Amino acid sequence: MSTLTVTAERLVIHEHTNADALELAQVGLYRAVVAKGAYRTGEYAIYVPEGSVLPAALIEELGLTGMLAGKDHDRVKAVRLRGEISQGIVCRPSAVRDLDLERHHDERTNFADLLGITKWVPEIPAHMSGEMVSAPGLLPWLEVENIRRYPTLFTPGEPVVATEKIHGTACLTTVLADGSTFVTSKGFGHQRLGIVESPRNLYWRAVRAHRVAEFALDLLRRHGAARVGVFGEVYGQGVQDLGYKVNAGVEPGFAAFDIALDLPDRGIVWLDPAALVEAAGDALPLVPTLYEGPYDEEALIALADGSTVLGGGAHIREGVVIRPATDRWSEVTAGRAIGKFVSPKYLTRKGGTEFE
Repeated sequence: MSTLTVTAERLVIHEHTNADALELAQVGLYRAVVAKGAYRTGEYAIYVPEGSVLPAALIEELGLTGMLAGKDHDRVKAVRLRGEISQGIVCRPSAVRDLDLERHHDERTNFADLLGITKWVPEIPAHMSGEMVSAPGLLPWLEVENIRRYPTLFTPGEPVVATEKIHGTACLTTVLADGSTFVTSKGFGHQRLGIVESPRNLYWRAVRAHRVAEFALDLLRRHGAARVGVFGEVYGQGVQDLGYKVNAGVEPGFAAFDIALDLPDRGIVWLDPAALVEAAGDALPLVPTLYEGPYDEEALIALADGSTVLGGGAHIREGVVIRPATDRWSEVTAGRAIGKFVSPKYLTRKGGTEFE
C-alpha cells in the first residue's frame, strides 16, 4: 500500500466519452471523474488518493454521503462511472479555498492532517495475528508507490524488470547474525513488532513450509552480513479473495520479491533483480518475472492487466511491480526506485479483500 499524501495538483481536463455532464481530471497518470465545467486545464485542486478515509464533515461538504466504500462509506476506492475508471477524488474543500494551491503544489504540502484525512488500514484476521514481541532489529519496510502518481519515477528506455504483483499478504523474515529469527507482517512490521512463532499463525506456517529462515541464515553467513531480510508474499485460498490454486489451509504459498542485506562496510543493500534470482536459486520461490527490458510506460501499463502467471491463469492479475535492473535511489519519491501499476480490473472487482 502506498504512502498517504493529499496534495495540490495541476489538472488536465479530458472529455468523458459516455456522459455529457461529466469530465475526467487527470493527475499524474490517474484520472478522476468530475462534474463538467468544475475545473479547467491548468487549474490546481486537491487530489485525495485511493485508500484515504475521509471525516464525516468533509464527506458531507463534497456531497459524497453514502457514495464511498467501506462499512462506514468513508473510504476512497477506484470505481467505474459511466464506463470510465475514476481513481481518487479531485476537490477544492473550503479549508483550502483561499490558499495558493500552485505554491503548495511546488512545496509538496501534504493536506491530510488539515482535512482530517487518514490512511485506511485493513483489518487483521485472527490467523494473521498472534502474540507480539518487540523486534527493533527488523529490516525497514518500504512503500511501493503507484507510478500513476509518480510518472517520472523511471526514465523512458531505462533498463527495468517487471514482476507479477501477487494478491496475498506481505511477510518479512529477518535473521540476525546470532541466528535470531523474526517474522512479521507489513502492519506489525511498521510498529517494529514480530509475531511469536505459532503453528496457527499464517506467516510462520509459510516461513517454515518454504524454509525461508534457513535460506536467510545461509545467505547471511555467505556474505558476512549483520542481518538479512527476505520480503515475500504469502498467498492462497483463505488468505485473500484470489487464491492462485493454492490451499493455504494445507500449506500457504510463498513468493519472495526482495532481499536486503545489512553489510558491515556498506549498510543496507538491496539485491538487484538478477542477483535476487541468482541468490534464490532452487532454494527460495520468487514472484514471476514478466518483463525485462527498456522502460516503456504504455507497454507496462498494459502488462498490469491480464491473467495471473502464478496459479496458471486461475484469475485476474493484480498488477506489476517495476524496479530498475540496477537498484538505485529516486529523488522523485525520496526513496528506492521501485513502483507499481495496478490492474483496473483488479481495482474494480467485486467482493475483493485487502487484509494486511
